[in-house]
Amino acid sequence: MTSTEFTAVILAADRNPHDPLVQASNACCKALVEVDGIPMLQRVISALQRSECVGDILLSGPAREQLASNAFLESALNKRQINWLAPQNSPSSSAYQAMQHLPPNSPALLTTADHPLLTAEIVDYFLGNALQTGADLAVGVISFSAITEKFPHAKKTVTRLRDGGYCGCNLFAFLTPQSRRVAAAWRRVEQQRKNPLRIISQLGWWSVLRYLLGRMTLDKALAELSQRLKVCIKPVHLPFPEAAIDVDSIADQRLAEEISGTDK
Repeated sequence: MTSTEFTAVILAADRNPHDPLVQASNACCKALVEVDGIPMLQRVISALQRSECVGDILLSGPAREQLASNAFLESALNKRQINWLAPQNSPSSSAYQAMQHLPPNSPALLTTADHPLLTAEIVDYFLGNALQTGADLAVGVISFSAITEKFPHAKKTVTRLRDGGYCGCNLFAFLTPQSRRVAAAWRRVEQQRKNPLRIISQLGWWSVLRYLLGRMTLDKALAELSQRLKVCIKPVHLPFPEAAIDVDSIADQRLAEEISGTDK
């Protein structure tokens, strides 16, 4: 699909030792919670391994001893099919640290372990289109209406803008050396995914007002954020509603299993 080879970075650390999802599943960590009998992290790695665009895979977390409990992951580590980094104290710090381990000119895909419906098709569509944007950083998005049309019971964090509501897909393509400064900015806005206003606040308070009044479009929001961070950020609109389904709760896990057609 493309001659450009990406290094995939997977954020997989545990952040809440009392996570009800982890406790209900009896898994040792969130990344190893199963969907249809297969740990979520294993599903993500398998999708990346089948991708035509991904070369190396770098795993940030979970704890090394937790990976040893899974034969697939332990084998992949021993065979150097994936590499592991100890996670930092937050997702953004882990992402920043991982980027420091990559050559400056190496394009990178950033995703998460709680993305069990990720497929090679989704990855290749996203990365192929990301390259065509000419941006420094490309962000995978999908309209909330597209998600609810196919999965009416899905519960998602929605950024509501003038041209509609959008959901992230935990897919970020770092395409140029300049894009790495966005990873540094993420450390300053730790909870941005769950709080759209904190994303918008990076643009200035006038932009916050326009957002509240519903006068900002997605492209305008990213253009102003690009100007503030001195990088070019553009969206990639994905035609796969399942790309927005991550697993943060027991209800999410059940939905993922229903979508895969294997929920008993």
